[in-house]
Amino acid sequence: AMYPDDYDVFKPFFSKAIAGYHKVAEDAVHVNDWNLNGVEGLPSDGKLDLTKLGLGELSMRVRVGRNLADFPLPGAMTADDRKNLENKMVQVFEKLISNPEFGGSYSSLTPGHANKISDEQYEQLVKDHIMFKDMDADSYLKSAGISSAWPIGRGCYVSADKGFIIWVGEEDHLRIMCMKKGSLLNEVFDRLNSVLELINKMPGLSFARSNWAGYVTSCPTNLGTGMRASVHIALPSLTK
Repeated sequence: AMYPDDYDVFKPFFSKAIAGYHKVAEDAVHVNDWNLNGVEGLPSDGKLDLTKLGLGELSMRVRVGRNLADFPLPGAMTADDRKNLENKMVQVFEKLISNPEFGGSYSSLTPGHANKISDEQYEQLVKDHIMFKDMDADSYLKSAGISSAWPIGRGCYVSADKGFIIWVGEEDHLRIMCMKKGSLLNEVFDRLNSVLELINKMPGLSFARSNWAGYVTSCPTNLGTGMRASVHIALPSLTK
């Protein structure tokens, strides 16, 4: 998709493609709900406690893709669009940096930006698996227009504890990630949701959403929740 309303405008095509990929009915309507209470198959209190499964602390990670409703999707963005989006997001990062629960800093790849980092600093962030790689080197992203104007409008916010990361200007406007080592999965979901609500409430920063397809992403494989969640589980006997 190139624009936030593409999934609605081209619904006759997208509904068939989405139904085939996601294994849902063509007339399916996606509903977003962060409340886990009463969900079938989960504890009645909605607490996802790994210790009740006999597990200890694990590395937990949840990320979502989000796009802002007031901008074209990455494949159709101009260099000015990318700069304007980044500048709007800096307002969010300033709020997070001033919040003791987050702190941290924002690193920009945009030439002339106040938070511009050096090539060496960027390479180190990539090496540390904090920042995304050179998008212009990806033929798929390049052919889709998603890597256009690289590296303008690209950057990365990292919290002080490195447990919260927001990519700006990758495949979607935002890739928002929360990571923590612990045993209660709700903690990463709740921290992530608190920042999503902060962004969505700021003027001009509402998330693009379709009434039937959910949160809009560039690729239809991600739309709906736009979410991916994972835990790292030790398997000590695997190599014996």
